[in-house]
Amino acid sequence: MPIIKQRQYDLSDTQFTEATPALLQQIYAARGVLSDQDAQHELKDLLPPQLMKGWSQAAAIIADHIVQQKHILIVGDFDCDGATSSAVAVSALADMGAKFVDFLVPNRFEYGYGLTPEIVQVAKQKNPDLIITVDNGISSIDGVATANQLGIQVVVTDHHLAGQHLPEAAAIVNPNQPGCDFPSKNLAGVGVIFYVMSGVRAQLRERNWFATNNIVEPNMAEYLDLVALGTVADVVPLDKNNRILVAQGIGRIRSGRVRPGIKALLEVANRSLHRLVAADFGFAIGPRLNAAGRLDDMSIGIQCLLAANEYSARELAQQMDELNHDRRAIESGMQQEAMRSLAKISLDDSDMPYGLCLYQADWHQGVIGILASRIKDHYHRPVIVFADAEDDGGPQQIKGSARSIVGLHIRDALDAVAAKHPHLLSKFGGHSMAAGMSLYKEHYPDFARAFDAEVRRQLSEDDLQAVLLTDGELSPQDFQLELAQQLRDAGPWGQHFPEPLFEGELYLVQQRIVGEKHLKLVLSTEPQGGQLIDAIAFNIDIKAWPNNAAKKAKLVYKLDVNEFRGNQSLQLMVDYIEAL
Repeated sequence: MPIIKQRQYDLSDTQFTEATPALLQQIYAARGVLSDQDAQHELKDLLPPQLMKGWSQAAAIIADHIVQQKHILIVGDFDCDGATSSAVAVSALADMGAKFVDFLVPNRFEYGYGLTPEIVQVAKQKNPDLIITVDNGISSIDGVATANQLGIQVVVTDHHLAGQHLPEAAAIVNPNQPGCDFPSKNLAGVGVIFYVMSGVRAQLRERNWFATNNIVEPNMAEYLDLVALGTVADVVPLDKNNRILVAQGIGRIRSGRVRPGIKALLEVANRSLHRLVAADFGFAIGPRLNAAGRLDDMSIGIQCLLAANEYSARELAQQMDELNHDRRAIESGMQQEAMRSLAKISLDDSDMPYGLCLYQADWHQGVIGILASRIKDHYHRPVIVFADAEDDGGPQQIKGSARSIVGLHIRDALDAVAAKHPHLLSKFGGHSMAAGMSLYKEHYPDFARAFDAEVRRQLSEDDLQAVLLTDGELSPQDFQLELAQQLRDAGPWGQHFPEPLFEGELYLVQQRIVGEKHLKLVLSTEPQGGQLIDAIAFNIDIKAWPNNAAKKAKLVYKLDVNEFRGNQSLQLMVDYIEAL
């Protein structure tokens, strides 16, 4: 059972006008937005790229290769951020007049993550003069060295945390590299390559490239639908700079200025183009793109994003939708197996690790990250899920995917384990909340103990208690469609800038299960009569609900706009329900 707390806010230093409703002022203030200006999302307010270390150097190198019409190869990652980053790079370079541009995504099952020496050998077959990494590369020391030996220049664009040593690339652009003064460290990989491509355009403009070659200079805003998708799907914090990128991308999509691939993915996910919100990227489009990288080949996703017409885009989007159905089935089976084994351990038992590791040889490599996230949400503690890696004839290696909770920087925790036990981890990398790693199977028991010990060193028992932060209670007159629409448009909401969440006690008028495990509710603010309010709670415990003995419940919920057959109505999206 989570602890429910109200977010703290202070309106004394705010500078809102009367045009911003009082409730929205409170919500904004609790998230660090203190004025109407802070809440705006104008492109002119984006942070200047000149502050990004390596930006001008990378732009000049890439511009040189365009002018000389050399072969450029984009090497991406196999997730949604990697796919959108690849699509931005390929599209922008082609629009700027590069004639020889291609992309390559390492197959996660054969080559693993990043620019490895092995993937450089594969890349060599395409005869590139320049490799541009997107959403990877900061830890690819050996891969960059291999490319250098082969006479291939490398420009690294990445956002992951840097290790002790950097690759010897021709240029590195990463806001998280040492010595970078770019104020926002939260750019996704797609945000970084967007900035780099804007620099390439500036370089080519200075060289009079567009006018001389009769090329229409591309409008960088045309790539913001991709930037918005990749930023939200990668679950990076939505600071002011990222909110601008996401809001501008959403605005373009809503107005119909969207590439066929994103439009097709929205259609197969049954999402409205004109009512798109940031959550649709995370819960509808992102999973379908990621399914290609998890189960098959992310090239399908990139091809969809690069599709020139709606017909080919729909065909590829349908393939990803089918892969997503397969992914869900695989994930469901893995989750049942994991929960059965964990059910043998009580949360009150001292044997339950603070840092939880799970391993099963036949679990699907591409789905272990999702499983780690599900287990983390259920037990509210850092989780790493392992599966066997591909057999290369040597000692068996296993690959792990980690998800963390607030209070534990997962990559730093792995770094601490590696420092104390240098032999345990073969390689690792990641963010504060997610990471990946490889180790030899024989080291798994020792690693699991070492990881738990490190988590216990950093977290207390209280840290393992889930907390729901709300924006307080709503009055009966607040349950209006108009307020729900107002809050929807006040975003974009996302990581570290969460959608408004409210708490309160409401009367239960009707309860029924829909779609196997979703609870459909009709609620009221009064015990008899009063306004009737529709609500739904997804993935409910069907052993506890419906509860016909309960006449009242404590709920934590969001206000949402439900649209059915062209009619809009208020609906509560329930995050937590407790019978009273």
